[in-house]
Order: sequence, then C-alpha cells, then structure tokens
Amino acid sequence: MANTIKGTIAILTGGGDVPGLNPAIRAITIRAMREGYRVIGLRRGWAGIVELNQDKKADNSDNYIELTQILVNRAGRTGGTFLHSSRTRPSHLPKASVPEQHRDTYNKEFNDMTKVVLDNLAFLGIDYLIPIGGDDTLSYAVRLYQEGFKVVAIPKTMDNDVPGTDYCIGFSTCITRTISMTNTLRTSAGSHERFLVMEVFGRYAGFTAMLPTMAGAANRCVIPEYKFDMEQLAEQLSRDRFENPSRYSVVLVSEGATFKGGDMVFKDATKDQFGHAKLGGIGELVSENIKSLSPKFNNGKTVNVINQKLGYLVRGGDPDAVDSIVPMAYGNLALDLILKGIHGRLVVLKNGRYDNVPIDVVVGKSKVVNIDKFYNTERLRPYYNSFEMNPLFIMTSE
Repeated sequence: MANTIKGTIAILTGGGDVPGLNPAIRAITIRAMREGYRVIGLRRGWAGIVELNQDKKADNSDNYIELTQILVNRAGRTGGTFLHSSRTRPSHLPKASVPEQHRDTYNKEFNDMTKVVLDNLAFLGIDYLIPIGGDDTLSYAVRLYQEGFKVVAIPKTMDNDVPGTDYCIGFSTCITRTISMTNTLRTSAGSHERFLVMEVFGRYAGFTAMLPTMAGAANRCVIPEYKFDMEQLAEQLSRDRFENPSRYSVVLVSEGATFKGGDMVFKDATKDQFGHAKLGGIGELVSENIKSLSPKFNNGKTVNVINQKLGYLVRGGDPDAVDSIVPMAYGNLALDLILKGIHGRLVVLKNGRYDNVPIDVVVGKSKVVNIDKFYNTERLRPYYNSFEMNPLFIMTSE
C-alpha cells in the first residue's frame, strides 16, 4: 500500500475560527486520498509544526494527526475547526513560546523559527502544504513559499479582507447571522423606542457592517475606512427613529471604526504575535455618545440605547449554504493545482468565478472598502450606482 502513495499533503487552519473550515478540510482530504495522497492535519495553526518534537519517544498528538475519510466526514458539516487554531507567527515567536527543545538555540526576545518549521515539515515527509487562513496566517505561508516550500493557500476570514479574492470562507455566515440577530433585537428596540447599536467584526475593513446595512438590517453603519462624526451619526439616527412608526433606529458599528477626535478602542493592551491588540468597546462608546447627544435632536428628551456586541455569535456554529459550498470548491481547486504540479498560489473567487492567483498577493496590498465608490459619507451608509456586472457581494472586488 505504501508504494501507491503519491505524496503527503498537510493542512492547517490559523487565526480566528469561522464556519466553513471543516468543510474545506473535508474536501481536501477526500479528494487527496482519492488521488492517492496521504493527508496530515497540522494542529493549532502554525503552533503545531513549530512545537513538533522529533524525538521518537515524544508525544506529538497535539501537533499533528493523520486524517481519514471517517474523521473528516464526521466534522465536515460542523462549524469551527477540529484541527484547532492559534495566532502563532513562527517568524516572530516570543521567547516564552519557544519549544523547550529549541530554547538553547532560540533565546532572543523574538525568534525566527522558520528553519525549525522547514525541518519539521521534512521530518513528517510533507510534500505540499495547504494553509487556510487570513492575511496574517497566509503572510507566513508566503515566507515558506519564498524559502522554496510548495504551498497552495485558501483564504479565510470573517472580515473578507484577504487581498486577491472577492470571497473568504466565513464571510457569508457572518453577514447572514448579523442580519438575523439584528432583526431579532428589533423587537426590543421597537418595544422601548430606543437606538439599537450593534458592534460587529471588522478591524480594518467594513464589509461585515456594509453588506447587512445594504440588505436592510440597519439604517446606518460606521466603518474603519472613514472617521465619522459622532454628532452627525446621532442626528441621523434620531431622524431615522422619528420617521419609523415603531420609533427606533439601528446602526452597525465595525469594531475598528473610529470617530473624529477619537482612536481605535481596544479591550486591553495585550497583543498577539502579529501585533494586533484585541479590539472591543467602540459600540459602547458610540452608545454613550449618541444617548448624551440625543436630547439635541429629540426636543430635549433623552433616547435610551440597546447596545449589543455580536462577537463570537457570528463565527460559532454551523456554516450557511455559501460557507458549505465555497470551501468544498476551494479544497478541490487546491488539489487541482497540486495534481498539475503548481504551487505558490492562492485559490480565489473573482467576479463570480473560481480561479487562482500568486500567493504573494496577500502581502502586496490591503483590501478595504472603496469609500468613494461604495460609502456615502454624508449619509453614513452604503452607496451604489448600479448592481449591473458587479460581483455577488457588490463591494468586495478589487
């Protein structure tokens, strides 16, 4: 049997969990095994391959697992990632995170563990690596490709901000849940005649606030790409509320949004290995400000606020239809490339069609909302001239 194996493919999932990761792992594994490949799942993102111990007596069950059809079928219909994830950055690994067996060699404040990663990939006999992640996870995949390793990458992120593709796994479920949960909370907002402020994901890109607002889930949205005026927002929400027979209005607030005179709001000062502090609190700040400003636009009377941070509610649970279908296609696209001996590519959706582009596109530029084309800064909501010949999600193309 061993003589029939064409090679070994490894899969890893890095960064935040999203619905659609397990369907992607399933698609890759089943197709790869059918084509005669052995498949290994690297556990906990880049951490699994960094921490692998080549000692024959070592227990590496937390670092990798051999994948089977039974295993991936069981997980393939569920959310999250059964391979687990982390925000490990092997090229900038903090001293405290260096595995014990390497601490004599790697003892700086931050350490480039790329040689260890390459040695461990060789130890496992891996021929191709398929990382599934956002621009942070994939930026290190670019590094491995530049070092000569064969990599085919799959884009995943709730924010849909990986450059080079119109669609990233997890985005559809995120906006579907955002619309649903906003509509759920409308009943409370209407019952009490309040403003409804919903904080949603979106560190640098506002797609997760823009699309639900365009779909009618909210009256206004504020996004990272435009520094909004708090009084302008309060005035518009007050007008929206007055014009609504149920006397409420809704705004979606990207977690990375900033207002004139303010900066990004962080939950605390700690940062992950990619230098990102955890965001959180802009929704609360917006709520406090529009409440205090409301008497100015409501005949001297204060309007109370319902403030809800959606957070992990939009990234947990099962994938929707799009995030069940696209990961299956992406996984098969990755295998198509491997079977042709092609690597150094990112599988993508462009203008409604599946394709692939050079992997280094993920480090070449940022993908954000085109303000001039899609965001009305006077009305603080999506703007568009025509849907004709635009991609499915309108503003997500480059």
